[in-house]
Amino acid sequence: MGDVLNFTCACTENYGIITCDIIPSVSARAGGKEGCPMRYQEWRVAAPSRAAREELEQAGVPPLLAAVLSARGIRTREEAQALLAPGETPLEDPMGLRDMDRAVRRIRRALETGETVAVYGDYDVDGITSTCLLTDCLSRLGGRVLPYIPDRLEEGYGLNSEAVSALAAQGVTLIVTVDCGITAGAETAFAASLGVDVVVTDHHECKESLPPACAVVDPRRTDCPYPFKGLAGVGVALKLAMAVAGAERAERVFLKYADLAAVGTVADVMPMTGENRTIVQTGLAALAHPRRLGFAQLIQEAGLGDRPLTSVSVGYTLAPRINAAGRMGKAGLAAELLLTRDPDRAAELARELCELNRERQAVEGEIFQDSVRRLEETPQEGVILLADGGWHQGVVGIVASRLAEKYGCPAFMVCLDQGVGKGSCRSWGGINLFQLLARCGDLLEGFGGHALAAGFTVREENIPLLSRRLREGLERALGAGASPAALEADAEVEARELTVEAVADLDRLEPCGTGNPRPVLVLRGALIQSMSQVGRGRHLKLRLESKGTPLDAIFFSADGAELGLAPGGRVDVAFYPQINEFRGTRSVQLQVADLHPAPTRAQAERAVYEKYRRGEGLTPAEARLLMPSRAEFVGLWRYLQHRCAGLGRVEDTASRIARGASRATGQREAAERVLLCLEVLAERGLIDLETGPQGVAVSLRQVERKVDLEASPILGRLRQAIRGGSAEA
Repeated sequence: MGDVLNFTCACTENYGIITCDIIPSVSARAGGKEGCPMRYQEWRVAAPSRAAREELEQAGVPPLLAAVLSARGIRTREEAQALLAPGETPLEDPMGLRDMDRAVRRIRRALETGETVAVYGDYDVDGITSTCLLTDCLSRLGGRVLPYIPDRLEEGYGLNSEAVSALAAQGVTLIVTVDCGITAGAETAFAASLGVDVVVTDHHECKESLPPACAVVDPRRTDCPYPFKGLAGVGVALKLAMAVAGAERAERVFLKYADLAAVGTVADVMPMTGENRTIVQTGLAALAHPRRLGFAQLIQEAGLGDRPLTSVSVGYTLAPRINAAGRMGKAGLAAELLLTRDPDRAAELARELCELNRERQAVEGEIFQDSVRRLEETPQEGVILLADGGWHQGVVGIVASRLAEKYGCPAFMVCLDQGVGKGSCRSWGGINLFQLLARCGDLLEGFGGHALAAGFTVREENIPLLSRRLREGLERALGAGASPAALEADAEVEARELTVEAVADLDRLEPCGTGNPRPVLVLRGALIQSMSQVGRGRHLKLRLESKGTPLDAIFFSADGAELGLAPGGRVDVAFYPQINEFRGTRSVQLQVADLHPAPTRAQAERAVYEKYRRGEGLTPAEARLLMPSRAEFVGLWRYLQHRCAGLGRVEDTASRIARGASRATGQREAAERVLLCLEVLAERGLIDLETGPQGVAVSLRQVERKVDLEASPILGRLRQAIRGGSAEA
């Protein structure tokens, strides 16, 4: 290379094919269908911190778990211990909830005087577990208690006047709502007119005015000083039970009912932070050896008897079976299951709930396919809103969830009946549905719920305008050009890292949920060996291979043909790692969150170089992809010396210069890395470089001294990014 260029090469050699975050348009060009549907428009892989990961590993944290923790900002042994240690978050004092003192006084008076108390709940898992928890607790404290869960199909959500009248006729003088009631102003006033007091306990968003109740206990009240706002309805019910029992018995009450509270909290997708972690950890531990007959029989009937229970198994297996009862208009069966003390009746009810769940799946599948067909015929942008008079009201909420996931946008499903529609909606990409519905309040007969899931009532003639207003509200919420669909991933991994032991270590993050999500990992460039539709065609099963390591994957609610996939193709996969147990054998399985055709190496290099030129930070994998090897510098320098020998100047495209340099070394040289090499040579004063839309012009400089490329700031920034920092141009 001559005496002027000194390159001792602490730079990395060629690392092989390592791809990067590619924008969807590039992914679609990489071999899939044009416009290939993806659930997420963007993948955001957390920038790793090598220093934090190494410190955690030195503290005894397994490597894959350390990678996830460091991606989430955990830096020290103490921080890791605070997150991973079970039951470490202390419980807040129930009396810190606004109006809890008033609620306790009124309920204790009812217990002391022998009043008949109705516990009025909701028909979802949170409402059913809340109803059972408070009914059982107040009964054991000597109360005369009637549980009441409205019929989803006949009565709808929340407190209603007909039910209040019926309860009053049975001698009820106090109604305690659980997981509902915060918007029931008129119904609460009607109860008072009948001589029935109401204590409201809820956790849903509050409107401007509260119901005129004896007490309104809701951590989301704007004037409530309670520090943790993320309790489920069953969490509030648990706090009420502990407060009514008194400080001396509160811990026993907590331990007795933590199983119910855990299931309701997980099912309602509450944040898995703060005291919810202690509630769910304690409840899951209790469910490992269930003392409640209903749970014991349901766990056995659902096939979970020989497996450790996690938030995932509760959310995907137990909760749907309890929820099915409410969705199919038979919530009372689920409540009876959780309250019964008869083993035979518990076994019978558990079987019935599993059968109801299968029936629910069939009905849901029909509505989902009908919705997909309609959306294919008449696509909707930004927000999905569909209405029909023949749909089963109990399952449209879960269909909305599937549509939101399939199309990557909020979904609203409306069941019509005599000119009035009852709707359920599910969010996507962090869109706050409660706020979105509030902006359309003048078009609605009523609404309520959470940021992520809500219900509403709308007159049929208002639906077209509601659809338009929802889209306008979404555009305002997102801002011009913003994307509602971004997948947050913890780390990129190699297939060899996904051992059974390493994936099992991730269970130490349990319980997972909002605020502490299940780990999402990314595997790049995996080869599809085989694929098939399973679960009556609803799901996609894949056999993948990456660098000699085979992996099984399952992509729920996905169709390989729609995604443009075929055996022999390569894909980038974002997934939840999990352990699959089959006939006594444990193996790693990828539960796919999203995938798309993998870009070619040339596309990846081009995208990374463009990102580098824009001055954006690079991940370690991206920096390695751009980092030139010593051989590339040598080949390029010799090629330039040869070309400039006669003309003194080279004018050409980067691609042709790369091909010429490749012939000099016998190795493939990428145009993007050649451009970066030229920038380094120009930076170190070895060449004059001009770039333009047609190519580059290079002239060699006469340099007498040795030039150390190792001192290049450009290469220094790439090395920093490879070590876990970020490289900016």
